[in-house]
Order: sequence, then structure tokens, then C-alpha cells
Amino acid sequence: MNTKILMTSCALFLAIMGILLSFLPNEIVEYLNVKPNIITILFLKIMSALYLGFGILNWMAKGTLIGGIYNRPIAIGNLMHFGVGAIALVKIASNIQIHSEIIISLSAVYVIFALLFAYVFRTNPIKTEK
Repeated sequence: MNTKILMTSCALFLAIMGILLSFLPNEIVEYLNVKPNIITILFLKIMSALYLGFGILNWMAKGTLIGGIYNRPIAIGNLMHFGVGAIALVKIASNIQIHSEIIISLSAVYVIFALLFAYVFRTNPIKTEK
């Protein structure tokens, strides 16, 4: 599998999420009908930092071999993030009443990335010619 495409798409997804959470936390809270307070905004900004950090990690690792024994921490970190996130989102998706389209969309993205990173983690990389 060509992990450069996977890492690039994952980095872009995480960067977009991080930028949205960083620059639009008040609008996101308002759209989700959550009571805005300083703690909610703080948590969204901290979550934004996590998304941006993971995004830049994936962007910087996109040109390296990933899988098997190569860059194992990057593969398992991404698998853990997307795997646990996918489980949490899928559990919520069937019970949520409002904004279900957002949760279902995020669930689909997280499940796809979790499956792809599980595959990368379990297989040995193949060096491709540039």
C-alpha cells in the first residue's frame, strides 16, 4: 500500500478539523446547541491543538516507510486515535437525534482511517519508485 496517499489525506483531514476548531469554536458551539462557556471553548481549542499536532506529524511522516517495524509508533498512534474515535462515534451515531449527519459523516471517515491504519500496522511496507 502506498502510505503517502494515506498519510497526506489523513494530515489534511486532521488539519482542517484543527483549523476549524481553532478559529471557529464559538460558532461550532452555537451550531451544536451547546451552552457556550469558557471551559467548552477551552476544550475545543485544546482538541484543535491535538488535531493540528497529529496532522503535522502525519504530514512530516508522509514520505517515510510506514508499516511492519518501520515507524511503528506513528502507525499505532494513528490506529489508536482513529480506532477509539470510530468506536465512540459509532456508539453515539445510533442514539443521537440532532446533527446526526455530522456524527454519521465523522463516523464513516474515522472507520475508514481506522481500517486503513490497521492494515498498514499489520503489513510490511513496499518501497515504491518515485
